[in-house]
Amino acid sequence: MEKFLEVRDLSKYYEQDDRKIYALKDINLSIEKGDIYGIIGESGAGKSTLIRLLASLLKPSNGHILFQGIDISMLEGISLREFRQNIGMIFQHFNLLTSRTAFENISYPMEIAGLSKEEREKKALELLRLVNLSDKKDAHPLQLSGGEKQRVGIARALATNPEILFCDEATSALDPRSTKEILDLIKNIHQRFGITIILITHEMDVIKRICNKVAVLEKGKIVEQGAVEDLFFDPKHPTTKQFLQSGHHEIPSEFFKDLSPGKKLLRLRFKGKSAGEPLMSQMVKRFDVETNILLGWIDKLRTITIGTLIIELRGLPENIKTALKFLKEQDVHFEEIAP
Repeated sequence: MEKFLEVRDLSKYYEQDDRKIYALKDINLSIEKGDIYGIIGESGAGKSTLIRLLASLLKPSNGHILFQGIDISMLEGISLREFRQNIGMIFQHFNLLTSRTAFENISYPMEIAGLSKEEREKKALELLRLVNLSDKKDAHPLQLSGGEKQRVGIARALATNPEILFCDEATSALDPRSTKEILDLIKNIHQRFGITIILITHEMDVIKRICNKVAVLEKGKIVEQGAVEDLFFDPKHPTTKQFLQSGHHEIPSEFFKDLSPGKKLLRLRFKGKSAGEPLMSQMVKRFDVETNILLGWIDKLRTITIGTLIIELRGLPENIKTALKFLKEQDVHFEEIAP
């Protein structure tokens, strides 16, 4: 696949009292054309700094950002303006011009780009139809709901036919229904235009719904990255596990009582063929163990469905060991849960 946007050893720091305060340190990413690439982290992790560097709104302290092989951190003047015309930005708080109508907000980037009045009008009306706001053409931002404002923001971001769409916490100011509608719209735009999307968020549910790849940021560093299904199925870093668990049921403390060598509390994850097999019943019959299913849920990702079970497994230690070996052979990921 084409290396569309590549980040090499990227750092951003600020000097304070002869010290370097790092917002980001040694970031490496490879984003392919057509990705919906999610970047997730808590507040202060460096997400906003990273997206502003990728959009060339900030200059890095060290490292390189290559867009189709060109180091954008070195661009200036006309070359920099040309690159910025290749990107669209969707903001958390919409950033609409309150004095302009929805139609005029969408037209504004085209005015700056020098399109004729006829071209601007045709394109703006097309985009209003795309985001299902044709009837709000003459409405000002104060007359729009949060979801409608974000739809205007999305249409405006698409006005100059960008190759990359940056989404900076695009749904965090919205209610759950509007969030779903906006994510569905972004997914539809991706399918329709094949545009590359880079999305930052602090919510794993957003990653789950629309992204195919994800990087997890913590304190300015990437602690884990890869295909979304791989991170959901077999997360490695504690921060990734914390994000995944925050979107599901909290495990009650009483589940951890009376644990012993003959009783284990396990988290099992199933995907692909293993998700449709009666593996629990097979394990009980073949290895003389008992299972008690305590919790279960399903994560429907873009490309695959992953099932998770929290179970209590009882039996002789040697039987439990053999049963777990069987699960591993069936491509079931499991981990023992500690209190």
